[in-house]
Amino acid sequence: MKFYTSREKALESLDTFINNDIENYSLKRNYDFSPIERKNVSCLSPYISHRLINEYEISKKVLSKYPYQKVEKYIQEIYWRIYWKGWLELRPEVWTDFVRDLNTIEESKNYYLAINGQTQIECFNDWVKEIKEHNYLHNHTRMWFASIWIFTLRLPWQKGAEFFMKYLLDGDAASNTLSWRWVGGLQTKGKHYLAQSWNISKFLNKQYENIELVENALPLIDNREYKISPIEIQKNNSRNDCLIVFENDLSVENLKIKYYKKIYFVLLENKSRSLKLDLKVFNYKKKIIKDQLNKIDNSFEFINENKIEELFENCKNFDIVYPSIGENMSYLTKMIKEKKLIINFITRDEDMFCWNFSKKGYFNFKSNIPKILAKFQLN
Repeated sequence: MKFYTSREKALESLDTFINNDIENYSLKRNYDFSPIERKNVSCLSPYISHRLINEYEISKKVLSKYPYQKVEKYIQEIYWRIYWKGWLELRPEVWTDFVRDLNTIEESKNYYLAINGQTQIECFNDWVKEIKEHNYLHNHTRMWFASIWIFTLRLPWQKGAEFFMKYLLDGDAASNTLSWRWVGGLQTKGKHYLAQSWNISKFLNKQYENIELVENALPLIDNREYKISPIEIQKNNSRNDCLIVFENDLSVENLKIKYYKKIYFVLLENKSRSLKLDLKVFNYKKKIIKDQLNKIDNSFEFINENKIEELFENCKNFDIVYPSIGENMSYLTKMIKEKKLIINFITRDEDMFCWNFSKKGYFNFKSNIPKILAKFQLN
């Protein structure tokens, strides 16, 4: 399984899936055939999580060929990512508490056995190896993995979410954190996901059978409540000379980049991250940025946090592509406060509109997808 680093290749992958495999998606999407047989799913998530291609252009391309009713399930799955982002934007303390919790959790012997694939559960050990080797895991398998981690191995969900963020190419603060909370029964309180031996056997073509799992457990309990906060994104009316782009939103095609004197692409090193990245994941991000830079005629620069902090000392006004709640936003919030920066965040109208539907569960969001598609002429 190969993941590319250029937008052109990402678009080719999308076209291949649309032209050859999307019609079977709803029937076969839950099967994990193997790392070398992934035609039943699109495998676009590493591109979407860096926004080499975004959810809206994917839906427009898909719906230019198929009626919504025929590809409804695929469109709904694509929009899960937008829903999760909106949900976290409305409740940013969930991310803050998750990071804070990680600093208080002791890494036990059982934790080290789990992350090194040395448990008594063969399929789980194989998935650990697959994650580290391919930096990817089928979505259905991620659910089994998280459930086994939480309910059979009885490990803290936060450490599992951290493990995924370290090794997965498509690690996304909202999708990853909230999906782990959902499996544990915290996202929709009292409703958790329990991996079942028969289910794993069925969707892995009987590769593993009679797996000893805890298949009857109570959901996790967390008494912290997260009320909805208005989304307040700092903006001003004047365009600045410099644009800053973080690696988790590299879709600059629709920005008027020719108006900027300087464009800075930022990739934070591990020393500035709360959740550290595997070297292969870090290098993947670096290659994506370099491929993007090769297409831009403006004066640009690829910088890390040392260079950007030096920049912040000398200049206080910047346009920044809004990076959403997560690692980059946490870093940026700190810098805005410390360096007294005046920021104009660049956002997408589509994101801001969609996030209005993230106040409740996904069922409510899903019912509004046709409205979203119609408003932005994506259908």
